[in-house]
Amino acid sequence: MRRKRSFIADQRGTVAFEMPFIYIFLILSLLFPLADVAVASFQYISAWQALRAFGQSIQYSPPPDVTNSATWASTSIAKADSSYPISNFKLICGDSSAVCSSGNTASPMYYSYSTSITLAPIVLKSVLCVGGNCTYTLAYSERFQ
Repeated sequence: MRRKRSFIADQRGTVAFEMPFIYIFLILSLLFPLADVAVASFQYISAWQALRAFGQSIQYSPPPDVTNSATWASTSIAKADSSYPISNFKLICGDSSAVCSSGNTASPMYYSYSTSITLAPIVLKSVLCVGGNCTYTLAYSERFQ
C-alpha cells in the first residue's frame, strides 16, 4: 500500500507526458502563423526598398525629353532589381495625373511605376490572401522636377 501512495504523491512523469502536446500546440498556433507574417513582412519590405532604390537610380538621370522617353525608360528599367520587375512605368506631367506628351509638359513631373509580390503563407492563407489572391501590387511615384 505504501508504494501506491508514493506514486500518487509523486507525479513528475505527468509533465514529461504532456510536454510534446504543449510543444505541438505552441508550434502550430503561434510559431507557424508568426513565420507567415514575418515572411510576408520581409517580402513587402524588400519590394518597397527595390522600388525606392530604383527611384533613386533614376532620380539623378532624368529623361532629356519627356515627350519621347521610350528608349530612356527601357534603359532605366534595365537598372532595376530583377527580383522585383518594374511595371506600369509612366512619366506624369502636371497635377492632373496625365502622361507627359508634346502637348503636356507641365510641372511638376513625376515618375510612376509599380511591382508585384506573391505571398505563399503556410497557415494564414485566409488572412493574408484576400479572396484567394496572394499577389499584391505596390505602386510608387516620385517627383523629379
